Amino acid sequence: MDFATRKPTMMKLLQEMVETESPTYDKEAVDRMGAIVIREAEKLGAKIEIFPQKENGDNIVARWGKGDDGILLIGHLDTVFPLGTLEMQPFYEKYGRVFGPGTLDMKSGLVIMLTAVAALKEQGEMPDRPITMLFNTDEEMGSYHSRELIEKEAKKHAFALVFEPCEYLEGSLHTWRKGTGKFTLKVQGKAAHSGGAHKKGLNAIEELSHQILKIQQLTDYEKGTTINIGSMHGGRAINIVPAYAEAEGDIRLTNLKEYVRVQNVICSLEPVKKDALIIVRCILNRPPMPFNDLMEKTFNKAQKIADAEGIEIKAGGSGSASDANFVAYLGIPVLDGLGTVGEGFHTEDEYFLSDSFVSRAELAATLLRDW
Repeated sequence: MDFATRKPTMMKLLQEMVETESPTYDKEAVDRMGAIVIREAEKLGAKIEIFPQKENGDNIVARWGKGDDGILLIGHLDTVFPLGTLEMQPFYEKYGRVFGPGTLDMKSGLVIMLTAVAALKEQGEMPDRPITMLFNTDEEMGSYHSRELIEKEAKKHAFALVFEPCEYLEGSLHTWRKGTGKFTLKVQGKAAHSGGAHKKGLNAIEELSHQILKIQQLTDYEKGTTINIGSMHGGRAINIVPAYAEAEGDIRLTNLKEYVRVQNVICSLEPVKKDALIIVRCILNRPPMPFNDLMEKTFNKAQKIADAEGIEIKAGGSGSASDANFVAYLGIPVLDGLGTVGEGFHTEDEYFLSDSFVSRAELAATLLRDW
């Protein structure tokens, strides 16, 4: 399959997708993006199912074939960039790099998914098993609304490929990912005048600071566990003892035992200052995706298939999470990082290496055909 000749068509579709801005929290915008993938999948003969959402874009499933033992391809339509980003950050290609909001994460991955199936159909090499594409619309906010659909579809399939971008310029597939959690810590104190009644007040910011220092000590680099306090606020004015303060934090970990350890500490915090009230909420969003025996077996099979076509692939991992975490947690073989190779996720410098557009499409088609 000669994917180099397909690159102009791929770039044209990518430009249309990138210029159809689709921030997670704008349903109408994401649904416009959804209309593009529906159009392209229908051109390829897919049966389309739409799962309406109230606040987010509608989730979409495209199917080719029926039966069991199928392959599931997963990609998300939403991006982190607000409407209007294109005015300052246009789509363009320069010096072998393709720039623009969402080019890397992950609209190029969506084009790769569709191109791989298009190539197989044109060559008469579609596998004798079902192929399903799932396009969700809230990945950038944690896939809270689409997780159930992802897990339901994953259970119907023998294998899954996730087309998130590769975070390493050498092009490693993601064979492990950290799990992600988050917590909110709220402190209620007592307001007072900072001059005449300072002693009568209970400073919520001071109490919160004590608790943050305790929580930060849970970071353990050897175990792969990190805690990050990402935001905090409290108080109304410098001449008022603050009655309320709040902080939010991010948890990253490699195994569920660590989450239990962290959760137990955070949820059992005791006030340092008498009469302070602490309210804690701690949740695990995406479970860890470990490099276990199943993952090793899955990667080795993929490597053997790729080697037969002269395609080199490597195994790697990531401190970030994706929808692959949900699939792996179910014990279903999955590989992630099938999207393009690049840098600058979620920033004005986001780009992917142009050559990886073609090579990743070739890899995807090969895995679909020969798995």
